[in-house]
Amino acid sequence: MISKIIDEDLIQKTNSLLQKCDNIVLITHEYPDGDGLGSALAMYDYLSLEGKQVSVLLPNEIPSFLQWMPGADSVIVYEQDPETARSLLGQAEVIIFLDLNSMERVGAMASFISQLTVHTVLIDHHNLREKPIAHVEIQLPQIASTCELVFRYICRVGAFEKLSKDCAVCIYTGMMTDTGAFTYNSQSNEMYLIINQLIVKGIDKDEIYKKVYGNYTENRMRLMGYALYEKMEVLPVYQTAIITLSREELDRFGHQAGDTEGLVNQPLNISDVRFSVFLREEEQNEIKISLRSEGDLSVSKIAADLFQGGGHFNASGATYRGSMQEALRIIKEALPNYLGTPEDEEDN
Repeated sequence: MISKIIDEDLIQKTNSLLQKCDNIVLITHEYPDGDGLGSALAMYDYLSLEGKQVSVLLPNEIPSFLQWMPGADSVIVYEQDPETARSLLGQAEVIIFLDLNSMERVGAMASFISQLTVHTVLIDHHNLREKPIAHVEIQLPQIASTCELVFRYICRVGAFEKLSKDCAVCIYTGMMTDTGAFTYNSQSNEMYLIINQLIVKGIDKDEIYKKVYGNYTENRMRLMGYALYEKMEVLPVYQTAIITLSREELDRFGHQAGDTEGLVNQPLNISDVRFSVFLREEEQNEIKISLRSEGDLSVSKIAADLFQGGGHFNASGATYRGSMQEALRIIKEALPNYLGTPEDEEDN
């Protein structure tokens, strides 16, 4: 039995709004991952079957290892076609934000959206923010993925029988990728009840795993090897590993969107590492920061404290406006505050 964790009032408000509106735009965050794209495409499939006119807008391109996903060929990328994206936004009766908790995460679209008078809905599983960004917000940080929330919503409005195999594939992809193939944030027994229902719908979970994790280009594999061999710094006293990649280094390996996905998780395979940091230079003076941890170390707190970022307890991120050297300095100087040293443990 899957519990009704989403408040009934939120289900009814969202369903009522979507039922009376025909033109709906779905938006997820910059640098879309499996959960962001999966939740948007799952809602796209469901709402299309409900007879709605639906569009999916992304701030930037889909990573190559996710381009196989059902419905991905219908996505409009704002960076590539801003005129079409703005036209669709201007016609929208409802905008649904998926897998984000801040308007900053929709990139260049944010300023245009802020000028619109339109109904908005948020479906998300990141940490709550004081200031809401939508009229109706379904936001539960205790749930491991936004795709799981989308599944729960579809079931709660009585549409499970209508849920297609394509929709199920998108939901499973998001659930899988946002838990590192069910290696973290994945202890909920209800998660596996949901997976069972997705299998009933016809998904091949082994095939999905291969498409996501066995779909490297040669350049991506070489970049990963270079990052781990040449650029990974291990700080044993803090049980920490740090990887940095400059724009020049990324370009050297023909970097494409998504090529560094999952890289931050790799150092956690080292037996004495419990905190992993990955800094990627997106452009000059813009550093993308990914943080991962094991056990009781909250990287969402670290991301918030140091860079006004956020995310989940063991998986978080942020953007730093400044140089790579400065971002690295901030992190290293803060390590004693969060990880202490072996001497500290002996004192206790």
